[in-house]
Amino acid sequence: QVQLVESGGGLVQAGGSLRLSCAASGSILSINVMGWYRQAPGKQRELVATIPSGGSTNYADSVKGRFTISRDNAKKTVYLQMNSLKSEDTAVYYCNADVVATSPYGYFEVWGQGTLVTVSS
Repeated sequence: QVQLVESGGGLVQAGGSLRLSCAASGSILSINVMGWYRQAPGKQRELVATIPSGGSTNYADSVKGRFTISRDNAKKTVYLQMNSLKSEDTAVYYCNADVVATSPYGYFEVWGQGTLVTVSS
């Protein structure tokens, strides 16, 4: 069984920074794309940023130039550095990964439990 565990959320003032982390564990053979999504109150979940195992990153227009996604393949961990935070960034942030697992064997899309980011204005 594969699990994603997020950390790093919290309360920050507008203009501040936070760094989210998400570590994958379990019977993992490989991880393809890893990403961050968010869901604000009363809104649908939306993509924030994705990063493949090799290749270019992808960002939502609303976070370009402020957020940076990165990953450490050896640690099976993805990060989201969030700078110049705005009140509209307030949301629950979810980690996502496309995983090839060994037990049971197969391809799975896995989600973390979410971490709350609150930006006060």
